[in-house]
Amino acid sequence: MNKTTNEVSVWCIISLASIPLVMTLGNSMLIPVLPILEDKVGITSFQSSMIITSYSVAAIFLIPIAGYLSDRFGRKMVIVPSLILALIGGLVAGFASWKMDSPFTVIIIGRILQGIGAAGAMPIVLPLVGDLYQDDEEKTSSSLGIIETSNTFGKVLSPILGSVFAAFLWFLPFFSISALSLLSLVLIFFCVKVPREKDEPVKFKEFLRSTKKVFKAEGRWLYTVFLNGVLVMLILFSMLFFLSENLEKVHDIKGIKKGFVLAIPLLLLCIASFASGKWIKGSLKTMKRLIIACLILMSVSVVFVGFVSKKLILLLIVTSLVGIAIGAMLPALDAMITHNIDKSLRGTVSSFYSSARFIGVAAGPPVMSLIMKNMLNAGYITAGILGAILLFVVWKFVRTDEEEEPAAEAKA
Repeated sequence: MNKTTNEVSVWCIISLASIPLVMTLGNSMLIPVLPILEDKVGITSFQSSMIITSYSVAAIFLIPIAGYLSDRFGRKMVIVPSLILALIGGLVAGFASWKMDSPFTVIIIGRILQGIGAAGAMPIVLPLVGDLYQDDEEKTSSSLGIIETSNTFGKVLSPILGSVFAAFLWFLPFFSISALSLLSLVLIFFCVKVPREKDEPVKFKEFLRSTKKVFKAEGRWLYTVFLNGVLVMLILFSMLFFLSENLEKVHDIKGIKKGFVLAIPLLLLCIASFASGKWIKGSLKTMKRLIIACLILMSVSVVFVGFVSKKLILLLIVTSLVGIAIGAMLPALDAMITHNIDKSLRGTVSSFYSSARFIGVAAGPPVMSLIMKNMLNAGYITAGILGAILLFVVWKFVRTDEEEEPAAEAKA
């Protein structure tokens, strides 16, 4: 038994951690390449933003379905075909870029296939970790920490790897996504041994009934968490899209050098995420305080991004502060769902939360492409105002144990 546990903790978790790493690279790695792609394919910045958005839109609608299918047919039965789809999507986009004169439409088709693959692979990792360590909360939390670190580390690597690959061939990042998906597929197929389910699979009607029940009972704070997920991803990906364009057109920083510059705020995001996950330790009170503090820092910092866009050092300081705020907030948002939703419904709720985050990812680049020419400062000020509004919503609707008791006494 100990041998099995050791194999799970070393081989299975490393294999599972490869999925968020690959899927994050699959989207974020293309951000520094978009200006090059615009020139090579002959498209506008709005059209190039669709290359990010098409991936995310596909995932938004399919993640909850993938969550249900994984409950019904098994985690691995959903993850393996999903990774194959991600692999095929990269090949489609890569060959279109390489061989076609007008490849934009086919690139979008390839990206949609990748998004479907991401929907069926990335969100299923979290409940699968719970399956592997059914009665060991400590190891579950530790493994989830590794998964989250892998996700954020992918964001750090993505601009560097994207720029390095594009320096050889501008369409190489598409093919590299397929290669990385293949690596993850091999690891999952051979290294992950999923325990057999003892319970009967959840029927679709029961799935809908349970989902409706949990949202009716916990809706206020759940919707608050979802809205935070949407906003932070919207701000992060719109800011990264803007940075990629700004570094080339304003500061004349291109290629691999641009990748390293883009990685600065993302590295701080990763460090903040790791530190936050270690600090919160399952305390709802700590989570709420951290989210409020992060919303304050993010809302104040993001307002200044447009104003300092022509001053590189100040721009990196401000975007790094935004990155730190977002990085520290994400583990707290994740943990709120993990620690406050019953295990039997955690996968379902987590899938809806993942979809909410992908809404922000999908909306960020096209929104920024539309506003950055004439309404840049207004857009970032609006983001700051939305953050301030969410600050009030968190304070009002996320209730800690200490806040629940006086409210219950008052009703009595």
